[in-house]
Amino acid sequence: MKDLSESLMAILKTLPGKPGVYRYYDKTGKIIYVGKAKNLKKRVSSYFNKEPESGKVRVLVKKIADIQYIITETELDALLLENNLIKKHQPRYNIMLKDDKTFPWICIKKESFPRVFSTRHPINDGSEYFGPYASVKMMKTLLDITRQLYPIRTCNLNLDQKNIDKGKYKVCLEYHLGNCLGPCEGLQTLEDYQITIDQVRAIIKGNLNEVIGELQKLMMQFSGNMEFEKAQQVKEKLEILERYKSKSTIVNPKISNVDVFSIVADSDTAYVNFLRVVQGSVVQVHTVEVKKKLDESPEEMLQFSVVDLRERFGNTSGEIILPFELELPFDVKITVPQRGDKKQLLDLSERNAGYYRLERIKQQQWLDPEKYANKVLERMKEDLRMNELPVTIECFDNSNFQGSYPVASMVQFVNGKPNKKEYRHFNIKTVEGPNDFASMEEIILRRYGRLLNEEKPLPQLIVVDGGKGQLSSAVKSLKKLNLYGKVTIIGIAKKLEELYYPNDPFPLYLDKKSETLRIIQQLRDEAHRFGITHHRKRRQTGTLKSELTSIPGVGEMTAKKLLWKFKSVKNISKANEKELIPVVGKSSAAIVYQYFHNK
Repeated sequence: MKDLSESLMAILKTLPGKPGVYRYYDKTGKIIYVGKAKNLKKRVSSYFNKEPESGKVRVLVKKIADIQYIITETELDALLLENNLIKKHQPRYNIMLKDDKTFPWICIKKESFPRVFSTRHPINDGSEYFGPYASVKMMKTLLDITRQLYPIRTCNLNLDQKNIDKGKYKVCLEYHLGNCLGPCEGLQTLEDYQITIDQVRAIIKGNLNEVIGELQKLMMQFSGNMEFEKAQQVKEKLEILERYKSKSTIVNPKISNVDVFSIVADSDTAYVNFLRVVQGSVVQVHTVEVKKKLDESPEEMLQFSVVDLRERFGNTSGEIILPFELELPFDVKITVPQRGDKKQLLDLSERNAGYYRLERIKQQQWLDPEKYANKVLERMKEDLRMNELPVTIECFDNSNFQGSYPVASMVQFVNGKPNKKEYRHFNIKTVEGPNDFASMEEIILRRYGRLLNEEKPLPQLIVVDGGKGQLSSAVKSLKKLNLYGKVTIIGIAKKLEELYYPNDPFPLYLDKKSETLRIIQQLRDEAHRFGITHHRKRRQTGTLKSELTSIPGVGEMTAKKLLWKFKSVKNISKANEKELIPVVGKSSAAIVYQYFHNK
């Protein structure tokens, strides 16, 4: 704290030990960060008491010129205030929810004989707005269903009762088509129209069972009064609703009025998915992108997102399903399901967040592949504790068959992509029997000894397929070549996908969804595939020489012809001399037949 100004020192010494919200300002007086705290004195002082581990936090602290704070009753009150201040001021170092576009809403207009329509621009005019809908298709499906079920006006006439009484309007084509009941001429009362709007509102909210129950009562009433034509019309409406319900119900219909939130996090970005569930049906789906600014945890980002999304959508559900426990400033039941229907809903939400993440990654790769590659390499450098970007990576794998035909393979990735022209095969020359450690030592020595002799560039990262033993063998060769410490080398063990470093007894475990682990796994799998292909060819050649060419008088061409025709040595041994003659001639056929016959 010795480099702080006197004014900042004075503020830090007088901070109260109470919950609240703090704001950091730069020298121009602009808010650069807003945070909440259970104890303002401890939280704010922690930024200055020791050197921050994160580079982003170090930059933030250097820019702080002034600190202001607001005391609140509880930490949850501070969370709500923090959320509002972040949305108002949008500080540079705070996480923000990012939507790429304006999503549509369904509006029930506040007017006499309300219209129902879609809009992307909600206004504060007293109308009811439902949404936003991330899926335009879902919104249009709802609007189509309501129009199939109920005759609602689509005109924008001012249907004030005085205008209707004066006979100011005439029915249009929609009335003659049966899509409107003619309220403009007083052919439908406001009370009757309002009943229709109530049922439309219930459908949009997802309360399908309520509407279905009302329609069933109405159908039975018409049927009891012998009004079978009207009963049939209601029945057709019921069938439309049941078809829609069967497509949208995904879990137990008893699960009602529930919000589901999940999060999928990358190194610098997270994706939060929100599902609104009513009577077992998903009536709303939305995913937002959350940009990390100061290495925020998934818990912090999800907490911020839940508060923001609930406020944005005006949700008042009594239960929230989450992947882990959170403190929230709502009087609401929090469920962290482990199994059952609610766990299925949480899994569905996580899949939606994952799909959205993959879509965003693909867009980045397509729009700016170079920037995406640099981003991945930067993350790998950080994850693997390297001093330089792993632009070139080489991975080694051993392969043998019961100790016979030992081979090895090396694959090379450049900028995170396979560079197949630099793939290499190795036939093990100095090792007898199945000895993976000695084989690894040989191929590392041969590969990098040759690069040094030819003065070719070395990779920034070497990956060895195997645990501590293979890694130690590879390190021996690097030490002989005086390369140890100049090139990063790691081993990957298959069982738990743990990474080993030289002289470190404890393995490194990366996030299973991280890009770094994905690329290392891809390297390992590619090296294994490339090595197996070569090994099979070697085995076939070895079998050919040992079984057929060992027969006196049979050369390699004769052996190839026989294998081409009979497919295997076993089939050749069963063939009679007449069958062999057309393939290799009389003399060779006699030799081969006599060999196997005598054997």
